[in-house]
Amino acid sequence: MDRLADEVRQRLEVVCRLPHSRRELRELGLNDNDLRRLVRNGHLQLERKQYLDGTVEPEIARIACAQAAYPKSVISHFSAATLADLRIWVDTKRRDRPLVDAVWLTRPPQANRNQRRDDVVLRRAGLPAAHLVQYDGLVATSNARTVVDLARELPLREAVVTIDHALRTGTPVEDLQTMLDSQHRWPGIRRARQAVAMADPGAESALESIARLAFVSGGLPAPVLQAQFWNGWRWLSERVDFWWPAYRTIAEADGLAKYEADSASERRRLLRQSYERDQRLSDLDLEVVRFGWEDVVRDSNRLVRRLREAFIRGERRTGEPPTWRTAPLPLTHAA
Repeated sequence: MDRLADEVRQRLEVVCRLPHSRRELRELGLNDNDLRRLVRNGHLQLERKQYLDGTVEPEIARIACAQAAYPKSVISHFSAATLADLRIWVDTKRRDRPLVDAVWLTRPPQANRNQRRDDVVLRRAGLPAAHLVQYDGLVATSNARTVVDLARELPLREAVVTIDHALRTGTPVEDLQTMLDSQHRWPGIRRARQAVAMADPGAESALESIARLAFVSGGLPAPVLQAQFWNGWRWLSERVDFWWPAYRTIAEADGLAKYEADSASERRRLLRQSYERDQRLSDLDLEVVRFGWEDVVRDSNRLVRRLREAFIRGERRTGEPPTWRTAPLPLTHAA
């Protein structure tokens, strides 16, 4: 950058937050040697024949440059969820799973047909201004539009993961209902309506979202999410994932990340904390059932049977039922 004239450098710093072609940068006063040097030194990055500021995150750069290659396109679906930091889960065992790692774009209906390649998926649909937002100059679908688009695209349990997270991070359910109404004749809209109806902002992880649907599919009553208990003089700090008051039964979703740590001693500490937590809950005369990914994704029927057995044991308990409350949701904001 130091070799560039001050005026050229200042203009470059302004424009290259967004993708620009070689021709556009040459019009700023750069030559090909300048461009090669700037890329080599990391001041610029080159993707799809588009130049972008070298400090932009590589994944954002990949999305931005793909969008620049298709004029009038809008970042949508999985790529819009990436920009919005919305949770996504797709079953990797599913043969017809979507190309999550591709850049997903939506163009107006007048554009050429839909396209699906390993690196880019193009959809055609209406793009009202009310459905769009900007992320540092990149035009993308709003959270509500992104969620409903994905819910039309994905099976129920995969869609609910994203919807739960959107609701938890501040997207109003009223916005989702409005979006559903605006797409009332679009492909997949019935599936999307069902997914929105089953969503719950209390789910804190993809595993919890998927488990809720497994419980419904297995005929279990709906649990309370994120409950806290009174131990006689204070509310316990821990919140349980699922709580069936009528059966005095708790279920806890144990994702592997819960016990990840940099050292063996730290992992042991986390495990000990988990055991102590279970003991505090057992002291309240409750049934505690723990489960993980395999229990839900690959063999949910066995998990449902375990819970039914816990319900029977819980109904037999004769002690005083615990005092509990639903923990408040975190205060967050959505785009």
